Amino acid sequence: MSHLFAPLTVKSVTLRNRIGVSPMCQYSAEDGLANDWHLVHLGARALGGAGLVIVEATAVAPEGRISPEDLGIWSDRQVEPLARITRFLRQHGAVAGIQIAHAGRKASARRPWDGEGQWPIGDRGWATVAPTAEAFGPGLERVPQALDEAGIARLQADFVAAARRSQAAGFQWLELHFAHGYLAHQFLSPLVNRRTDRYGGSFENRIRFPLETAQAVRAIWPQEFPLTVRLSCTDWVEGGWDIAQAVEFSRRLKAIGIDLIDCSSGGAIPGVKIPLVPGYQVPLATQIRREAGIATAAVGLITEPGHADAIVREGQADLVLIARESLRDPHWPRKAALALGQKDALSGPVQYGRAW
Repeated sequence: MSHLFAPLTVKSVTLRNRIGVSPMCQYSAEDGLANDWHLVHLGARALGGAGLVIVEATAVAPEGRISPEDLGIWSDRQVEPLARITRFLRQHGAVAGIQIAHAGRKASARRPWDGEGQWPIGDRGWATVAPTAEAFGPGLERVPQALDEAGIARLQADFVAAARRSQAAGFQWLELHFAHGYLAHQFLSPLVNRRTDRYGGSFENRIRFPLETAQAVRAIWPQEFPLTVRLSCTDWVEGGWDIAQAVEFSRRLKAIGIDLIDCSSGGAIPGVKIPLVPGYQVPLATQIRREAGIATAAVGLITEPGHADAIVREGQADLVLIARESLRDPHWPRKAALALGQKDALSGPVQYGRAW
């Protein structure tokens, strides 16, 4: 059997294959509540054969949303609409994952199809927070309030509460969003974090907020379920967060019980040139897997079945996450099975049997 279609067991959870659907914002919620769009969108990827389906960045607090239309998990009201989705995903063979997040200074933004910029405060927008009172840049020009230590503690409590609600909603795979220039990454990157207290400056201080947050979540998240981190492994800028720091941080995360690093990159500052070629982030996953001794997921312009299979077969990563290609084709895993001569690797849904 192709390695792409070998099961993957992490803690007590077994994925039917090494294909996951990456968390992708849909900007389609109202008051943070999941709706029919999310059920159909995510459910289609389970029907398509993915082993893992991760719900988009889901805000731990209202002001942590990227846009007013983001999903949220700051209220008990938001649990049952998500539970409806987890039940469907499980029924059709996929493990249900969720990514919990806070956007920091990149919050209060317009949806991509609503134009650039942030909504005015009071007109669908809100004040933002960050490690440092410095705006992201063009398009996201609101100067955030610098968090004090009491504010940091409140946000960490929000992550813990969100993890509890994620469990109540039936998720068995939890991902902490520490990437793409959102709040945790803002603490990690020396290009953004200009604090002079114990949460800024040195590497030890810059990793303190996300490391403490991960440790607090690990303490309450069931030990039998995977807890993972999406990490920007480099800012792609000299003097920024880089792969060497990401490796050492991953070692620290492993030591406190994190099970897998979902390896992405970039997002801390605007205007960065990133080498966008197929699999451009795979070497980051490979290096962290090798040097930090922790399982990794690879993501980023992976579209061809043979490429995805090679990533797993050659030990470059343990899991392949498909993002935009999954939007273009929710049945990508089934087509990959056919392309790799593994037609029998995926069964059902029976309603679609005549098509395969």
